[in-house]
Amino acid sequence: QGLFLRLFYPCLPRARVVEPLWIPRSEYCGGLADVALGRRWCSALLSIAIGSCKVPVSWNGPLKPRSSGYPLIIFSHGLGAFRTLYSSICAELASWGFVVAALEHRDHSAATTYFCTAEAGTEEWIPFQRVPQGQKEFHFRNKQVHQRAQECVRALRLFQDIDGGRSVPNILHQGWDLSVLKNNLDLTRVAVMGHSFGGATAVLALVKEPSFRCAVALDAWMFPLENLLYPKVPKPVLFINAEKFQTPESVAKMRSLSSRNSQTRIVTVLGTMHEDQTDFAFLSGKLFSLFFGRRGTLDPHKALAITSRAALAFLQRHLGLEEEFGQWDELLEGVRGSVVLDSPLTRSRL
Repeated sequence: QGLFLRLFYPCLPRARVVEPLWIPRSEYCGGLADVALGRRWCSALLSIAIGSCKVPVSWNGPLKPRSSGYPLIIFSHGLGAFRTLYSSICAELASWGFVVAALEHRDHSAATTYFCTAEAGTEEWIPFQRVPQGQKEFHFRNKQVHQRAQECVRALRLFQDIDGGRSVPNILHQGWDLSVLKNNLDLTRVAVMGHSFGGATAVLALVKEPSFRCAVALDAWMFPLENLLYPKVPKPVLFINAEKFQTPESVAKMRSLSSRNSQTRIVTVLGTMHEDQTDFAFLSGKLFSLFFGRRGTLDPHKALAITSRAALAFLQRHLGLEEEFGQWDELLEGVRGSVVLDSPLTRSRL
């Protein structure tokens, strides 16, 4: 019945900054080892390798007040990931003046996750689940994507409650008062965003919740969405694809959306792989390549800059922001050297 998320937000500077662990619990290393290699026993090795990595943000930093309120982004992770593995893009967007809620889904698509029973305060873990034998993958994943999209809607309801001054119980006592968000959110400007399975989740969330004004889908895995859905997607979507992941069938589904909405855009970042839109792109070494796949040829910092700036330009257009993100509009039209524009009519390397 609850929600699990990590919140990224603009904060005030302070003298002593505590940086949070990138992998929040050792159990997540076990989940990653199981998903990536099918060998949970590798979790100890993984924990040694990345267990001490920290996110360069201020943990529980004081919120920087904003009289006009911050626009809100609900972020959905990919298959086999969890709430902290997109810290680079979430922190980048927060630094430009957004509140970003990175969800951890409870549909068995996270590497692992847990919930706490309010009565006893005990933890119950939810492991990653592969497609059961004898069950068609589409039906299994379609059920998951609907649960994920509904969790995105529930996250929006959570922030509507907070902004309305209603008390929201948080049974994880982290020393940060959610009520400080009251009068600091602009819930007329809300977008949904996600990577891979989360990209499909974002598209579906547009159908389920009218308050989402647009979606940004990072290398979306379109397979779990039913074909009857596409005529019902009412709002614009920005698809930012990696060069090496998409199939013709998946791109055809994106094109069907762009043919119905002239504001929908499909761009491909050259020199990138599917994992390059996660934090794994910033890890180096053969061990990480073994776990998390090959790397693209584009520098990950440049890839992050292209992705975030294209997203910011798109969000300015469709959230009606009074910012200077329009300086990156050309990324949406595919006129930068590292970007390919993909439309229903043309695909041009620029």
